[in-house]
Amino acid sequence: MQQPGNPSLDVKKAMAMAQSEQAQQLIKLLQQKDPQSLRSAMDQAAAGNYAQAAAALSSVLNDPKAKALLQQLGEKNG
Repeated sequence: MQQPGNPSLDVKKAMAMAQSEQAQQLIKLLQQKDPQSLRSAMDQAAAGNYAQAAAALSSVLNDPKAKALLQQLGEKNG
């Protein structure tokens, strides 16, 4: 169980999720479909602009394969 004030647990979970097969497939899909939007989203997220990052990826994430990968990630890490 996560304890308040321990961000390292969130980082570990995020790193494990990012290294999963589904996340790697999703990143590859995003790179193939719209690398400029992926770059923009990464820049926005790095700057703390998470709403803009999500908006940059919204059209690509509506792809059926992307939706399926996101669902698998959610089920695996939910």
